[in-house]
Amino acid sequence: MVSDKPLGRPRSEDRRRAILAAATAELRENGYAALTVEGIAARAGAGKQTIYRWWPSKADVVLDALLEEASDAIAIPDEGSLPEDLLAFLSATFRQRGQRPVLVGLMAQALLDPVFAQAFRDRFLFGRRAALRQILDRAVARGEIASGIDPELLIDVVYGVLWYRLLLDHAPLDDEAGRRLAELVVRAVR
Repeated sequence: MVSDKPLGRPRSEDRRRAILAAATAELRENGYAALTVEGIAARAGAGKQTIYRWWPSKADVVLDALLEEASDAIAIPDEGSLPEDLLAFLSATFRQRGQRPVLVGLMAQALLDPVFAQAFRDRFLFGRRAALRQILDRAVARGEIASGIDPELLIDVVYGVLWYRLLLDHAPLDDEAGRRLAELVVRAVR
C-alpha cells in the first residue's frame, strides 16, 4: 500500500519565515551579487540542505521573500474612485524603495536564467499587474475610464515608470512621483 504522506520532515513555517527574513536581511546588507545560500543559512540558523530542499536557488528564496513582503505591504485599495485608488496603490508601491536591491537583483537574475525568468514573471510581475488590473477594472465598472482605453497599456506605463526608475536610479520613486503618475494616468483615461 502506498502512503499519501510526503517523505521527509514536514516544512516548518517558523523555519521558512526565518530563512526568508535572513535572505532579505543578507540582501539588504550585502547586495544580490554577494548573497549566498551559505550566508542565508548561517543567519537563519538553518542548514544549506534545508534551503536547497525547499528552493532551487538563492533567487527563488529571495522571490518568495519578496512575494510575502509585497502581499503584506501593498494592499489593493478600494477608496471609491480611480484617482484615490491609484494614489493609494502607487504610494504604497513607491514606499517600498528599500526593495530596490532585491528587485534589481531579481531582474538581473531573470535576464540570465530563463527558468527563473518565467517564475519571476509568473509569480511576481504578473501578480503585481493583476493587482493594478483589479483597480482599473473597478474604474471601468464605475465608468471612470473611457471606452477604447487599453488597460494593459496603462499597466505597462505605470510599471514602465517604476522599473525604469528602479533600474536606472535616475529619478526618485517617492510619494510625489506616485502622485504625479496617478494624475497622469487619470488624465489619460478620460
